[in-house]
Amino acid sequence: MYYLYILKCADKTLYTGITTDLKRRILEHNSTKLGAKYTSSRRPVKMVLCKKFKNRSSASKEEARIKKLKKPKKLELIKKS
Repeated sequence: MYYLYILKCADKTLYTGITTDLKRRILEHNSTKLGAKYTSSRRPVKMVLCKKFKNRSSASKEEARIKKLKKPKKLELIKKS
């Protein structure tokens, strides 16, 4: 099972990623060097959206689609879920 997630950073920016273990990944983003470089200077982060996918391929395709969206569209997507 793969998860696509969107994080809201302390500076109100958004970060999108995929993982197989949500708890571990959020912990990494908030407190270790294993989190993304982008989030390391924008802590703490909070998960605002999570979607399940059966395989990595479909999760990656959705991640790429979301990353292309402008912030207002991402916020709209978060609101709808």
